[in-house]
Parts: sequence; C-alpha cells; structure tokens
Amino acid sequence: MVLHLSNFHLEGGAGVAAARLHRALLKSNVESALLVSTLTAEEPGVSSLSQNALQSKKALARFIGERLYFYPQEKDPAVRFAFSPAEFGADISNHPLVQQADIIHLHWINFGFLSLDSLDKLFSLGKPVVWTLHDMWTFTGGCHYSRGCGNYLTHCHYCPYLAKPEEYDISFQQFERKQDIYGKAKMALISPSHWLDGLVKKAALTAHIESACIPNCIDTELFRPLDKIAIRKKLNLPESKKLILFAGANIADPRKGFKYFRQALAKTGVLVSEVEVMVLGKANAAFMASFPVPVHYLGKISTSEAMVEAYNAADMIVVPSLEDNLPNTIMEAMSCGTPAVGFATGGIPEMIDHQVNGYIALQGSDQSLAEGIEWVLHDENNAKMSQNARAKVLGTYAESLVAAQYQQLYQSLLTHE
Repeated sequence: MVLHLSNFHLEGGAGVAAARLHRALLKSNVESALLVSTLTAEEPGVSSLSQNALQSKKALARFIGERLYFYPQEKDPAVRFAFSPAEFGADISNHPLVQQADIIHLHWINFGFLSLDSLDKLFSLGKPVVWTLHDMWTFTGGCHYSRGCGNYLTHCHYCPYLAKPEEYDISFQQFERKQDIYGKAKMALISPSHWLDGLVKKAALTAHIESACIPNCIDTELFRPLDKIAIRKKLNLPESKKLILFAGANIADPRKGFKYFRQALAKTGVLVSEVEVMVLGKANAAFMASFPVPVHYLGKISTSEAMVEAYNAADMIVVPSLEDNLPNTIMEAMSCGTPAVGFATGGIPEMIDHQVNGYIALQGSDQSLAEGIEWVLHDENNAKMSQNARAKVLGTYAESLVAAQYQQLYQSLLTHE
C-alpha cells in the first residue's frame, strides 16, 4: 500500500496535486491512501489526523506554533509564509496507516503537519520514501522559493528571509538537521518539472539522492472543452468580448505577478472595447482599482466543476508567476482547450510550447507579456492552438500516464529493498 502524506487535501496547488495522484493510482488498481491534516470533503481512501475537536485544536496549535516560532525572526511580513522552520508537527510514526504502508509518499508537509522530528521518526522506520516536491523547501534551509539566493547549492546561512541573517542562523540549523535525517532514508525525490529536478540535482542536500521528473496529473474527462457561449450565458459574462483569465490562490502574493498582468493589459494594442478580464482567487478591491479594462471578479472557486466553467469561458489564461513549479492553473486551462501565456520561469516553459499552444514571455517583462496576450488574441490559428493545448495535456499529464510512471518507481524501490 502507498500512503500519501499531505498537509492539505483539496486546498492549494500541492494539496490538489496529491489528491489527484491518489485518485489516479486508485483508477490504475494501485492500493493507495491519503492522510491529511484536515479533510476538505469526504473522499474514498482519504483520512484525516483531525478526527475530533481536540485533534483539530492540536493541528491549529501546531500551525500557530510554527508561525510564532518564525515571527520574531522574519525579515518582514511579506515573507511570513515563505519560510517554514518545521519545528512543530505531528508524530505519525505509529499511525495505523503508516504502519501498514509499504511506501511512504510525502507531498507538501509544512505549516505544522510534519516537523523535522516527525520526518526523522518516519525515515527511521526503514520504509521506502518517495517525496514529490512542490517547491524548493526540501533542499533549502527553510525557504519555499530561494528568490535568487544560491546558498542552498553549498550550505544555507545568512538567510535573506531573516531579520538578522547570521552564519549559524536558523537556515544553517535546518540545513544541518536535514542533512542528518536524509541520511537515514531510502528515498527518491520526484519533481513535477524538469526545472525543479535540475535544482534537486545541484543542491548540496539532495545531489546524492535518487531523483527524477514525473509531472502532476489531471482528470482529462473532468477538465475538458465545453460550449463557450453556453457557459458565458450561464455566468452572465459577455458573449462577444475576448475574455482573459487570471487565476491565483492569493492575488496579493507578489510571486504571482498580478502587477505585470495589469501593466501588460495597459500596453496591449488590443482595443479596450474588445477585451474584458476574469479574475479568480483571493483578492481585494484595491487590486481591481484603476484596472485598464472591465473586470469580472469570480472570487475563490472551490469546486472543480466551477473551475472547468471558468476556464471554458475564457479565450486565454495569463500566468505571470515569477517563480513556479508546474502550475495547476495552466494544466487545467489547457486541458479545457484554453491557450496560456506565461513567463519563462520554473516549469512554465515545459507546459506552454511557444506559439503552439500559447506564448512564453520574457520573465518580468510586462511588454513581452503584452505582446503574448496580443498574439494569442489575434492569432488567426486560435482554434488550432486550442486543439494543441488539449493535445499537450492528453499526451503528457493524463492520469494513466503519470500513474504508470509512479507505479514503476514504487516497484523499483520495493524490489531493491
């Protein structure tokens, strides 16, 4: 049995990716279970650490403990959730599912779900471990994205996320701790993007550990092309306009690049009367103020069905992330036949084939982003681009393809025990 461990169930990109892989494995007749901190919804094979009110309070206390531990050391509030000290977490080494598991499969385990001590106890069980990385935290001294810092290539210290960076600061201490506990595990590190796998292979903590690239997967029967006009009527969206979608869990996060999206729209040669914008995710009125084109704010959508409708209503999606692994939003949109525009960063260029199923813009350039938006909207081959987007997902990210790659990895780890 494969046991997946993820703090989140259906929240955030990593939580969604973990649940999707669990489902894909079940469809491929692999015995799979998923253990999360708190259930988002009842689902076969998914269990929660928080089975009662007391356990829920303990989970909240672990999360608060993590943040309070880091709070006096943070450089500023903007980095508050961008660094995880992993000081607080649940000891699940004796959990029945852990004891039954043949393979332990880690996903995103921060924010009080598992601590470094928790990982130490899990690794000491001697079971094979697969760890799917959803950011850089596994091989850094605590940051989820390094923002240009290269200390993780040698040894973390003088961390730019800290108010008082020092030679032996908490990034140095976490790096040392990880170095110690990783030596106890029979582990394979899996990155959804070749970009992240390349960093794993260079990082001092992980260069010696078996690693490979296996993408996230998606249910292509659920995320599929639908009747665009019918959906726009249902959602009270204009039928004759070009609709551009921006989707982000938290639009205020600078890493998501919303400001570049706004600036790019102001620079496009597209007539303002022809274009309107759909915004999906957590946002506030200030982000919509003085927007260069009319905005339809859809809010935070939690159901897959509503997401499918939003993607199908759009003519394109723009993902101007400054750092990202393998964004679910691009995969989901393309699976619905919606072309994507994004920056040349992280795993995004692996998903978008330039001027085939979308457009890759120069990183951090609102002018290049504007040119991409204009190109997609005015491209005479738009229908072909939509078909290409769908075909890319079917040939790369379909559940059966990804599940087969993981099955092969699991078998390899079990065979060489």
